[in-house]
Amino acid sequence: MRMVSPPLRIAARGLTDVGQRREQNQDALLIDEPLGLFVVADGMGGHAGGGTASRIAVDTIRKMILQAREEDPTLFGSGAEGEENPLPDVLGHAVEQACAAIYEAAQDDRELSGMGTTVTAVLVDGNSAFVAHVGDSRAYLLRSGHIYQVTQDHSLVAEQLRSGAITEEDARNSRYKNIITRSVGFEREVLVDLMGLELEAGDAIVTCSDGLCNLVDDQEILAAVEEKGDEAVERLVDLANERGGDDNITVAMIRMSEPDSPASAEDKKRPKRG
Repeated sequence: MRMVSPPLRIAARGLTDVGQRREQNQDALLIDEPLGLFVVADGMGGHAGGGTASRIAVDTIRKMILQAREEDPTLFGSGAEGEENPLPDVLGHAVEQACAAIYEAAQDDRELSGMGTTVTAVLVDGNSAFVAHVGDSRAYLLRSGHIYQVTQDHSLVAEQLRSGAITEEDARNSRYKNIITRSVGFEREVLVDLMGLELEAGDAIVTCSDGLCNLVDDQEILAAVEEKGDEAVERLVDLANERGGDDNITVAMIRMSEPDSPASAEDKKRPKRG
Protein backbone atom coordinates (compact mmCIF):
# COMPACT_ATOMS: atom_id res chain seq x y z
CA MET A 1 0.00 0.00 0.00
CA ARG A 2 1.42 3.39 -1.04
CA MET A 3 1.96 5.86 1.79
CA VAL A 4 0.32 9.26 1.33
CA SER A 5 2.53 12.19 2.36
CA PRO A 6 1.13 14.74 4.82
CA PRO A 7 -0.57 17.57 2.90
CA LEU A 8 1.38 20.76 2.41
CA ARG A 9 0.13 23.91 4.09
CA ILE A 10 -1.69 26.48 1.93
CA ALA A 11 -1.52 30.25 2.42
CA ALA A 12 -3.38 32.25 -0.22
CA ARG A 13 -4.00 35.91 -0.96
CA GLY A 14 -5.84 37.62 -3.77
CA LEU A 15 -6.77 41.06 -5.00
CA THR A 16 -8.94 42.44 -7.77
CA ASP A 17 -8.84 46.06 -8.92
CA VAL A 18 -10.80 48.07 -11.46
CA GLY A 19 -7.62 49.55 -12.94
CA GLN A 20 -7.20 53.09 -14.27
CA ARG A 21 -9.38 53.19 -17.37
CA ARG A 22 -12.46 51.05 -16.75
CA GLU A 23 -15.62 52.19 -14.99
CA GLN A 24 -16.53 48.72 -13.75
CA ASN A 25 -14.61 45.71 -12.56
CA GLN A 26 -15.81 42.76 -14.63
CA ASP A 27 -13.24 40.36 -13.15
CA ALA A 28 -14.23 37.96 -10.38
CA LEU A 29 -11.97 36.30 -7.83
CA LEU A 30 -12.49 33.34 -5.53
CA ILE A 31 -10.12 32.46 -2.68
CA ASP A 32 -11.38 29.49 -0.66
CA GLU A 33 -8.52 28.03 1.37
CA PRO A 34 -10.60 25.43 3.26
CA LEU A 35 -11.88 24.04 -0.04
CA GLY A 36 -8.51 24.46 -1.75
CA LEU A 37 -10.22 26.29 -4.62
CA PHE A 38 -8.95 29.45 -6.31
CA VAL A 39 -10.54 31.00 -9.40
CA VAL A 40 -9.81 34.01 -11.60
CA ALA A 41 -12.47 34.94 -14.16
CA ASP A 42 -12.30 37.88 -16.59
CA GLY A 43 -15.74 38.66 -17.95
CA MET A 44 -16.69 40.16 -21.29
CA GLY A 45 -19.90 41.10 -23.02
CA GLY A 46 -21.12 44.64 -22.65
CA HIS A 47 -21.94 46.93 -19.76
CA ALA A 48 -23.65 44.30 -17.60
CA GLY A 49 -22.69 41.01 -19.19
CA GLY A 50 -19.02 40.69 -18.30
CA GLY A 51 -19.43 41.11 -14.57
CA THR A 52 -22.45 38.83 -14.56
CA ALA A 53 -20.62 36.08 -16.46
CA SER A 54 -17.56 36.12 -14.22
CA ARG A 55 -19.68 36.05 -11.04
CA ILE A 56 -21.78 33.16 -12.32
CA ALA A 57 -18.57 31.31 -13.18
CA VAL A 58 -16.93 31.54 -9.75
CA ASP A 59 -20.20 30.87 -7.92
CA THR A 60 -21.06 27.82 -10.05
CA ILE A 61 -17.58 26.32 -9.86
CA ARG A 62 -17.51 26.63 -6.07
CA LYS A 63 -21.01 25.19 -5.80
CA MET A 64 -20.10 22.19 -7.95
CA ILE A 65 -16.88 21.44 -6.04
CA LEU A 66 -18.72 21.64 -2.73
CA GLN A 67 -21.45 19.37 -4.08
CA ALA A 68 -18.89 16.82 -5.28
CA ARG A 69 -17.20 16.79 -1.88
CA GLU A 70 -20.49 16.35 -0.05
CA GLU A 71 -21.61 13.53 -2.34
CA ASP A 72 -18.30 11.64 -2.17
CA PRO A 73 -15.73 12.85 0.40
CA THR A 74 -13.33 10.10 -0.71
CA LEU A 75 -12.66 12.06 -3.91
CA PHE A 76 -10.49 14.39 -1.86
CA GLY A 77 -7.30 13.47 -0.04
CA SER A 78 -6.87 10.16 -1.87
CA GLY A 79 -3.35 10.96 -3.05
CA ALA A 80 -4.10 9.16 -6.34
CA GLU A 81 -1.78 10.09 -9.18
CA GLY A 82 -2.29 10.78 -12.86
CA GLU A 83 -5.40 9.38 -14.52
CA GLU A 84 -6.34 7.56 -11.30
CA ASN A 85 -7.22 10.85 -9.62
CA PRO A 86 -10.84 11.87 -10.30
CA LEU A 87 -10.42 15.53 -9.31
CA PRO A 88 -9.38 16.91 -12.71
CA ASP A 89 -12.63 15.59 -14.15
CA VAL A 90 -14.56 17.04 -11.20
CA LEU A 91 -12.99 20.46 -11.78
CA GLY A 92 -13.48 20.29 -15.53
CA HIS A 93 -17.13 19.36 -15.06
CA ALA A 94 -17.57 22.36 -12.72
CA VAL A 95 -16.29 24.70 -15.44
CA GLU A 96 -18.58 23.04 -18.01
CA GLN A 97 -21.55 23.59 -15.67
CA ALA A 98 -20.53 27.23 -15.29
CA CYS A 99 -20.49 27.53 -19.08
CA ALA A 100 -24.02 26.15 -19.36
CA ALA A 101 -25.26 28.41 -16.54
CA ILE A 102 -23.84 31.55 -18.18
CA TYR A 103 -25.23 30.60 -21.57
CA GLU A 104 -28.70 29.97 -20.14
CA ALA A 105 -28.66 33.28 -18.26
CA ALA A 106 -27.84 35.08 -21.51
CA GLN A 107 -30.79 33.43 -23.27
CA ASP A 108 -33.14 34.76 -20.60
CA ASP A 109 -31.96 38.39 -20.74
CA ARG A 110 -31.28 40.25 -23.99
CA GLU A 111 -28.99 42.70 -22.20
CA LEU A 112 -26.69 39.80 -21.34
CA SER A 113 -26.60 38.35 -24.85
CA GLY A 114 -23.14 37.24 -25.93
CA MET A 115 -21.57 37.41 -22.50
CA GLY A 116 -18.76 35.10 -21.51
CA THR A 117 -15.69 34.89 -19.32
CA THR A 118 -12.25 33.43 -19.05
CA VAL A 119 -11.72 30.93 -16.24
CA THR A 120 -8.50 29.79 -14.63
CA ALA A 121 -9.36 27.58 -11.67
CA VAL A 122 -6.90 25.86 -9.34
CA LEU A 123 -7.95 23.05 -6.99
CA VAL A 124 -5.29 22.07 -4.44
CA ASP A 125 -5.66 18.67 -2.81
CA GLY A 126 -2.89 17.45 -0.56
CA ASN A 127 0.35 17.74 -2.49
CA SER A 128 -1.28 18.10 -5.91
CA ALA A 129 -2.86 20.98 -7.77
CA PHE A 130 -5.26 20.67 -10.67
CA VAL A 131 -5.84 23.51 -13.11
CA ALA A 132 -8.86 24.04 -15.37
CA HIS A 133 -8.39 26.76 -17.95
CA VAL A 134 -10.30 28.57 -20.69
CA GLY A 135 -9.29 31.91 -22.21
CA ASP A 136 -6.31 34.18 -21.67
CA SER A 137 -6.14 34.47 -17.91
CA ARG A 138 -3.09 32.56 -16.68
CA ALA A 139 -1.66 30.24 -14.06
CA TYR A 140 2.05 30.18 -13.23
CA LEU A 141 4.12 27.81 -11.12
CA LEU A 142 7.00 29.43 -9.24
CA ARG A 143 9.66 27.02 -8.00
CA SER A 144 13.30 27.36 -6.92
CA GLY A 145 13.81 30.78 -8.46
CA HIS A 146 12.07 29.97 -11.76
CA ILE A 147 8.63 30.77 -13.15
CA TYR A 148 6.71 28.53 -15.54
CA GLN A 149 3.49 29.40 -17.38
CA VAL A 150 1.24 26.40 -16.76
CA THR A 151 -1.66 27.47 -18.97
CA GLN A 152 -1.77 28.20 -22.68
CA ASP A 153 -3.53 31.38 -23.79
CA HIS A 154 -6.60 30.85 -25.94
CA SER A 155 -6.19 34.08 -27.88
CA LEU A 156 -5.66 35.18 -31.47
CA VAL A 157 -2.26 36.68 -30.69
CA ALA A 158 -1.11 33.54 -28.85
CA GLU A 159 -2.12 31.38 -31.82
CA GLN A 160 -0.25 33.69 -34.20
CA LEU A 161 2.80 33.52 -31.94
CA ARG A 162 2.71 29.72 -31.66
CA SER A 163 2.44 29.40 -35.46
CA GLY A 164 5.43 31.69 -35.99
CA ALA A 165 3.34 34.33 -37.79
CA ILE A 166 4.43 37.07 -35.38
CA THR A 167 7.30 37.72 -32.97
CA GLU A 168 7.22 38.22 -29.20
CA GLU A 169 7.61 41.96 -29.79
CA ASP A 170 4.71 41.93 -32.27
CA ALA A 171 2.59 40.09 -29.71
CA ARG A 172 3.29 42.65 -26.98
CA ASN A 173 2.21 45.51 -29.24
CA SER A 174 -0.63 43.83 -31.14
CA ARG A 175 -3.97 45.62 -31.35
CA TYR A 176 -5.60 42.18 -31.22
CA LYS A 177 -4.37 41.21 -27.74
CA ASN A 178 -7.89 41.20 -26.30
CA ILE A 179 -9.39 38.82 -28.87
CA ILE A 180 -9.80 35.40 -27.27
CA THR A 181 -10.59 32.22 -29.17
CA ARG A 182 -12.29 30.28 -26.37
CA SER A 183 -14.50 31.46 -23.52
CA VAL A 184 -16.87 30.13 -20.89
CA GLY A 185 -20.53 30.87 -21.57
CA PHE A 186 -20.49 32.34 -25.07
CA GLU A 187 -21.72 28.94 -26.27
CA ARG A 188 -23.46 26.23 -24.27
CA GLU A 189 -20.41 23.95 -24.26
CA VAL A 190 -16.69 24.61 -24.03
CA LEU A 191 -13.47 22.62 -24.26
CA VAL A 192 -11.62 22.92 -20.94
CA ASP A 193 -7.84 22.50 -20.68
CA LEU A 194 -6.94 20.36 -17.64
CA MET A 195 -3.50 20.09 -16.05
CA GLY A 196 -2.03 18.51 -12.93
CA LEU A 197 0.95 19.62 -10.83
CA GLU A 198 2.82 17.75 -8.12
CA LEU A 199 3.65 20.38 -5.50
CA GLU A 200 6.67 20.88 -3.27
CA ALA A 201 7.20 22.97 -0.16
CA GLY A 202 8.29 26.43 -1.25
CA ASP A 203 6.22 26.41 -4.45
CA ALA A 204 3.86 29.23 -5.31
CA ILE A 205 1.05 29.30 -7.84
CA VAL A 206 0.04 32.67 -9.27
CA THR A 207 -3.15 33.09 -11.27
CA CYS A 208 -4.06 36.37 -12.93
CA SER A 209 -6.21 38.07 -15.53
CA ASP A 210 -4.63 39.60 -18.63
CA GLY A 211 -4.92 43.02 -17.01
CA LEU A 212 -1.84 41.97 -15.06
CA CYS A 213 0.18 39.81 -17.48
CA ASN A 214 -0.23 42.25 -20.40
CA LEU A 215 1.64 44.88 -18.35
CA VAL A 216 3.85 42.88 -15.97
CA ASP A 217 6.17 40.25 -17.41
CA ASP A 218 6.90 36.81 -16.00
CA GLN A 219 10.23 37.71 -14.38
CA GLU A 220 8.62 40.68 -12.65
CA ILE A 221 5.92 38.39 -11.25
CA LEU A 222 8.64 36.06 -9.95
CA ALA A 223 10.59 38.96 -8.41
CA ALA A 224 7.50 40.34 -6.67
CA VAL A 225 6.68 36.98 -5.07
CA GLU A 226 10.29 36.40 -3.97
CA GLU A 227 10.88 39.93 -2.67
CA LYS A 228 7.48 40.92 -1.28
CA GLY A 229 6.20 37.61 0.09
CA ASP A 230 2.65 38.00 1.37
CA GLU A 231 2.46 41.53 -0.07
CA ALA A 232 3.24 40.38 -3.61
CA VAL A 233 -0.35 40.62 -4.85
CA GLU A 234 -0.55 44.29 -3.84
CA ARG A 235 2.80 44.98 -5.50
CA LEU A 236 1.72 43.33 -8.73
CA VAL A 237 -1.55 45.27 -8.91
CA ASP A 238 0.35 48.49 -8.19
CA LEU A 239 2.81 47.72 -11.01
CA ALA A 240 0.00 47.20 -13.51
CA ASN A 241 -1.69 50.43 -12.43
CA GLU A 242 1.58 52.36 -12.63
CA ARG A 243 1.88 51.22 -16.25
CA GLY A 244 -1.54 52.50 -17.22
CA GLY A 245 -3.95 49.99 -15.71
CA ASP A 246 -5.84 49.80 -18.99
CA ASP A 247 -7.92 46.79 -17.90
CA ASN A 248 -9.27 45.27 -14.70
CA ILE A 249 -6.47 43.60 -12.74
CA THR A 250 -6.88 40.40 -10.73
CA VAL A 251 -4.21 38.23 -9.14
CA ALA A 252 -4.20 35.34 -6.67
CA MET A 253 -1.14 33.79 -5.03
CA ILE A 254 -1.08 30.35 -3.39
CA ARG A 255 2.03 29.52 -1.36
CA MET A 256 2.87 26.00 -0.26
CA SER A 257 4.92 25.18 2.84
CA GLU A 258 5.86 22.17 4.93
CA PRO A 259 2.98 20.65 6.94
CA ASP A 260 2.91 21.25 10.67
CA SER A 261 4.62 18.55 12.66
CA PRO A 262 2.51 16.99 15.45
CA ALA A 263 4.68 18.83 17.97
CA SER A 264 4.22 22.25 16.38
CA ALA A 265 0.47 21.68 16.08
CA GLU A 266 0.31 20.97 19.82
CA ASP A 267 2.40 24.06 20.56
CA LYS A 268 -0.19 26.21 18.76
CA LYS A 269 -2.90 24.93 21.09
CA ARG A 270 -0.99 25.87 24.26
CA PRO A 271 -1.76 29.30 25.75
CA LYS A 272 1.04 31.79 25.26
CA ARG A 273 2.61 33.63 28.18
CA GLY A 274 2.21 37.36 28.30
